[in-house]
Amino acid sequence: MKSTRNLVLTNGRIHPLTGDEPVEKLLAQDGEIASVGTADGLNRASGAETTTIDLGGRTVLPGFVDAHTHMEVIGQYQLEADLTDASSPSDCLERLGSLRDERRGTDDEWILGFGYDESNWGGDYLSRDQLDEVSTARPVIAYREDMHLASVNSVVLDRYGDELPGDDTRTAGGEPTGVLVEEAVNVLREATSADPDRTRQYLLAAQEYANRRGVTTVHDMVRRSHAPRVYRDLDSADELTLRVRVNYWRDHLDAVLETGLRSNHGSDRVRMGGIKTFTDGSIGGRTARLSEPYADAGSGDSPPDERGDWVVDPEQLAELVERVDDAGLQMTAHAIGDEAIAATLDAYDNTDGERHRVEHAEVLTDPLIERLAAADIVVSVQPNFLKWAREDGLYTRRLGDERRLASNRFGDLQAAGATLAFGSDCMPLAPLFGIAQVVDAPSPEQRLSVTDALRAYTVGAAYAGFDEERLGTIEVGKSADFVVLEESPWEADDIADIDVEMTVVGGDIVYDGRDH
Repeated sequence: MKSTRNLVLTNGRIHPLTGDEPVEKLLAQDGEIASVGTADGLNRASGAETTTIDLGGRTVLPGFVDAHTHMEVIGQYQLEADLTDASSPSDCLERLGSLRDERRGTDDEWILGFGYDESNWGGDYLSRDQLDEVSTARPVIAYREDMHLASVNSVVLDRYGDELPGDDTRTAGGEPTGVLVEEAVNVLREATSADPDRTRQYLLAAQEYANRRGVTTVHDMVRRSHAPRVYRDLDSADELTLRVRVNYWRDHLDAVLETGLRSNHGSDRVRMGGIKTFTDGSIGGRTARLSEPYADAGSGDSPPDERGDWVVDPEQLAELVERVDDAGLQMTAHAIGDEAIAATLDAYDNTDGERHRVEHAEVLTDPLIERLAAADIVVSVQPNFLKWAREDGLYTRRLGDERRLASNRFGDLQAAGATLAFGSDCMPLAPLFGIAQVVDAPSPEQRLSVTDALRAYTVGAAYAGFDEERLGTIEVGKSADFVVLEESPWEADDIADIDVEMTVVGGDIVYDGRDH
């Protein structure tokens, strides 16, 4: 990390995203923006403690704020088997086998893979029989990209079968297929949880990955992890190169209340967010709660209910929201299917708190959009999910053409006046990829302009974290958090392929692509 007291950027196209025109230069002093677009203060910035960078016409934007991600998982992608772009089951097995060979451990050592997506090969989930090809002695897990579904080998089923909920263990002919969902996946996450040292390795790998992609702030959804402790240790050691808003799972609510944690409290780099819960699952796992059955209900590893699952049912959700709101904490509720979104809004109807959040909100109806726009609620959504809504994609099979075209209705939400915050849910953690998806959404009426998409990934996401006064735009007095792009997203042929040249957090250069 290159630390400077003063940073001067010149000869650039600096977009404040405030509605003002681009400027050519700015000055950052002591971690904050001191001057934008004028020579004011530049003379004061001369001397040994000043770094001046000629941008050569490159584009500067406010740093990206990822409003929903899982940093420990991102680290696991880097340090375990990365299955994100695997194009076939055999490709997944080869990568898992490479990790097995690299770590020739005991029969108790796990072989873990993350991020597979069966829609890449247009087939079924990975099965027990396939993962047995990796090992019949060591436990093997391949997590689907959404983390709501995992595939395991026979060793895992033999060792943990008594702990796996029957409803969340998929079967064929009365025998487990090796496909697990929801609470059964949580059993695995608990069994493979990392100790503080390994968590630190994961988070350091994840923050490097995020910085390379222009991300300067993350809202991390944390469950049964040492991550909050590790973040604070990294902060104390001046090793944290991004800002973190920690959202604790509902399991931790009692501990949060007992220790007196409050939303928005913390340091410059690490702050308490809200309380996170699921209501339903995922479309890919057929566990998102819909009002109408899945288009492919009854095929493959289908759930018992053709409309998906409740992970937390409406009655439990209402009780949880009431406790969280009464404590003055922000509520963050995962709700993908239209029935789950309706239940979440019902629970929020009687709250007094500000900026409770609905995460994902993928399958929407017109009345739900009106309710979201009318309420003081943040709609925290993931534009990269549109990759599954393309013609003949995963959502065609799961939802059918009509519902897949009506999924992720960002244009309608914005037109209705809803508050949009963009995040990645680490699928993938790549803001420019997400922006490219929504600018060219499958349904033309759901597309956003480049400017509106960028604002949802900067000031909109900052607003979701009560941070709009210090983050999200380039203005005097705000934190000096920037991303420098090699091309302008307003002019590029492919926004997703734009190179991140530099990432700056608090005036410090935390990633410099010019060195590569």
